[in-house]
Amino acid sequence: MVRLSHAMAKVLVDAYGQQEFLRRLSDPLWFQAFGCVLGFDWHSSGVTTVVTGVLKQSLSPDVHGIAIAGGKGRKSTSAMSDIPKLAGDFGLSSAKTESLLYASKMSAKVDSAAVQDGYSLYHHAILFDERGDWAVVQQGMNAENRMARRYHWVSDSLKQQGGYVLAPHAGIICEQKTARTLDMTSKESQESQKVSLDLARGDTNNLKSSIYKLTAENTLDRWLLGGEPTKNMTGYEMPRRLDWDLFSRIYDVQPKNYEELLSMQGVGAATVRALALVSELIYGTPASWQDPVKYSFAHGGKDGVPHPVARKVYDQSIKYLEGAIDGAELEREERTAALKKLAKFSETMFPSSEGEGGEGQLS
Repeated sequence: MVRLSHAMAKVLVDAYGQQEFLRRLSDPLWFQAFGCVLGFDWHSSGVTTVVTGVLKQSLSPDVHGIAIAGGKGRKSTSAMSDIPKLAGDFGLSSAKTESLLYASKMSAKVDSAAVQDGYSLYHHAILFDERGDWAVVQQGMNAENRMARRYHWVSDSLKQQGGYVLAPHAGIICEQKTARTLDMTSKESQESQKVSLDLARGDTNNLKSSIYKLTAENTLDRWLLGGEPTKNMTGYEMPRRLDWDLFSRIYDVQPKNYEELLSMQGVGAATVRALALVSELIYGTPASWQDPVKYSFAHGGKDGVPHPVARKVYDQSIKYLEGAIDGAELEREERTAALKKLAKFSETMFPSSEGEGGEGQLS
């Protein structure tokens, strides 16, 4: 896997450039196909940790012009210490290095606090090139359903879409959608962001009063569920304890926007949820409770869940990988085996029984 990924990455970087390689890694389906070429089953969530681990061994700054920091478990936090060293090897400026550190921090913060979907991050990897362009691949696990969810980021999309708190993901892939997810990065949550910021920057005593008003007689479970107990809501009720010293610090800092508020140390899921719920129930500015997941690990029939796959776009990705394998400096047997894996993956995603033409669907 290390040898094959090294050779393919070299061809891709030489032919398309480092930035395009990072863009490809930020495409959930391309990443999945790449993992299959390296030797994984198409449906395995282990693709994430092993492929990034393999890339950490195979990518060479001297050969590919791309470095990778972070990893699984405890290694995920090593990104903050690895980035300055790797950026120094590239000769990146202090401003570029700080930007990479911020990207690593904020992508993890958003997917653990601003998108509350029940998946806890346990894997975080950031890849960047000699110009400071970057991509993040990170994964969370849901302890109840024992499923994984992978989050993809790329610096290009942030410039186009507007920062870390407005539809920032290049893609999110998971086996299934969560029934009710607090997504403060949705465009539908923009008003909630504004009110949450106003609440956090306002008098802390007024915020206390608003929260006590809601919890004095009725729990927020009743407000949110219409009196009907729902198992899916266990993680989304008002936090039983809030750090009022933190709110005092926020008041002193007076963050200029929601991203700056979220970036503050100590602001996590409980703070985000409390502000969002007060914003909705008292001030009438609802946040989005729609799961932002866009792709599935598996490919199914024509039910259109959650979204259709553009067949032409997918075919382009397959050709892109085929070209990388054909041009790689590999033995004939290795090249043939890799192409067979890719063909098998393509057949699994688009079985002939679906008919000619049209588009396949994710399930």
